[in-house]
Amino acid sequence: MAAPVVADVAKTDPESIYECQVIESSAQPAEEKGILASLTRLEQYLDKKIGLESEAIDRKRPEDRRQVKWYEELNMALVWASGVMNLACFASGFLGWEFGLSLKESLLCYIFGTLIGSSATAYCATFGAATGLRQMSVSRYSFGWYPNKVLALLNAIQQIGWSAVGCITGGLALIAVADGHLSVAVGIIIIAAVALIIGMLGLRVILLYEQFAWIVFFVIFMIIFGESAKHVDNKTPTSLSGTEFSGAILTLLAVVYGSSASWATIASDYYVHYPANVSRVKVFVLTSLGLAIPTSIGMCAGAVAASTLNHNQAWNDAYNNGGIGFLLRDMLYPLGFAKFLLVLLVLSSISINIMNTYSAALSIQQISPILARIPRFLWAIVLFGIVIALGLAGRETLNSYLQNFLSLLGYWCTSYVLILWMEHVFVRKGNFANYDLESWNNRHGLPHGIAASITFLVGVVCWVMGMAETWYVGPLAARFGGSGGDLSNEFTLVFTCIAYLPLRYLEIKWFGK
Repeated sequence: MAAPVVADVAKTDPESIYECQVIESSAQPAEEKGILASLTRLEQYLDKKIGLESEAIDRKRPEDRRQVKWYEELNMALVWASGVMNLACFASGFLGWEFGLSLKESLLCYIFGTLIGSSATAYCATFGAATGLRQMSVSRYSFGWYPNKVLALLNAIQQIGWSAVGCITGGLALIAVADGHLSVAVGIIIIAAVALIIGMLGLRVILLYEQFAWIVFFVIFMIIFGESAKHVDNKTPTSLSGTEFSGAILTLLAVVYGSSASWATIASDYYVHYPANVSRVKVFVLTSLGLAIPTSIGMCAGAVAASTLNHNQAWNDAYNNGGIGFLLRDMLYPLGFAKFLLVLLVLSSISINIMNTYSAALSIQQISPILARIPRFLWAIVLFGIVIALGLAGRETLNSYLQNFLSLLGYWCTSYVLILWMEHVFVRKGNFANYDLESWNNRHGLPHGIAASITFLVGVVCWVMGMAETWYVGPLAARFGGSGGDLSNEFTLVFTCIAYLPLRYLEIKWFGK
C-alpha cells in the first residue's frame, strides 16, 4: 500500500514544531536560550570531541552510510554474542532444575526456546538498515504517533529491568571474588557505573567493545562446562507428571523465549549504520545465530551446573547460602584462577547493561519532543540511578525476578513483533517503498495506530488469561495444576493474528492511512 501524501504541518501544532527543529535539524539556532539549548550545544560539542552521538534518534539516510567489509558484517552476530552470553543467562539455566525438570528436558527447552525467541528479534533487526530507523521509530508505522509513545515507555522499562538483572548477577560474582567481604550493593553500583560510561559514548564504541568481548565469555563457559561435566547428573528423572509436567515445560519455554524475544524492541538500533541494500536474509540469519547460540551456551551451562547440585552437597550448600557467585568460585579451581574468571564474568554483566542503557535512553527520547531535547547522555545518567535502585530491591530473589520479568517481556514482545510482521507483509506488501520514510517524525504522515492499539489490548487480555507467575496464575494457566502452565504467548499469537488485519482494513478505509 503506497504511503499517503503528507500535508504540511500547521504552524500552530506545538508537537510538529519540535518534530522539525529538535530531531531533523543538525544544530540549534545560535540565538536560542535556555537550559535545553545549552545541553544540546554541550552534547554536540562532546559529539565532535568523543563521538557521543548527539543525534542518535535521527534517521540515518542511505547516502550517509558507507559500504562495509564482510568482517564488519559479522558484527551483526557478534554484538549479540557479547550481550547475551552472560551471568544472567547462566542463572536462567537453573530455572529448569528449580521447576523439577530433568537435565534433558531443561536443555531442550533452552535450545528451542532461544531459537524461537531469537527469530522474532532477528525479524525486527531486518528493518534497521532498510529504513535507517531505530526500533521504536520503525513501530510508528504500525502503532502511530501517540500509541507508540506508550511502547517507547514500556521498552525503556524493559531495558532498565534487564540492566537490573545484569547488575544483580554481576554483583553476586563480585561478592564471591571478595570472599563475602563486599556488599552486593557495591557490586551493583560498580557494574552500573562502568556500563554507564561505555553506553554514553555511543554506538561506535559499543560495537567495538561487543565485537571482541564474547571471546572471553565463550572461553569461560567452556571451562564451566568442563568442570561441571565431571559431576553432571543426567539420570535423575523429573519429579513432575501429568499436567503439572506440561505446565512446567510451558512456563520454562515462556521464560526462555522471553529472554531472546525481548531484544526485538531494540533490534534495529544496531543496524542503522549498514547500507540500505544489505541482504535482509543475511541480517536475519546472522542475528538469529548471534542470539540463539550464545544464549543457549549460557543457559545450558547453567542447566548442567544445576544438575550437579543433586549429588554434590558442597556445591548445593554454596549455591543456597551464597548464590551463583559462590557456586562458580567453588566449581572453578584453584581459588585464585576461579576469582580471576569471576572478575572476567562480571564484564559479561557489563556487556548486557551497555546495550540496555543505550537503547533505553533512545526510547525515552521518543516518548515526548521535550524529552528528545534532553541529551541522551543525561538520560543514561538518570537510568543509572534507577537501575541501581531496582538492583538493590531485587538482589535477594534473583530466580523469582528472572521468572517473572522474562516471562512478562515475552508477552508484549509477541504482540509487538506480530503486529509489525502483519503490517509489513500484508499492508505494506513487504516493500519498503510503501513506507513514507521522510515522515518518520511527522505524526500527520503516520497511521493513527487504532488497529494496532486495539490488537495490543486484546493481547493484554490474553496475557492475563494465560500467564503463570509467582505472584499471579491466570485461569487458563491454572488448569495445569501446581504452579500452572504459561500459555500467554500461544494465546496472544492466535488472537493477535485474528484481530489485527480486519481492524487495520477498517482503519485504512475510514482514515485513508
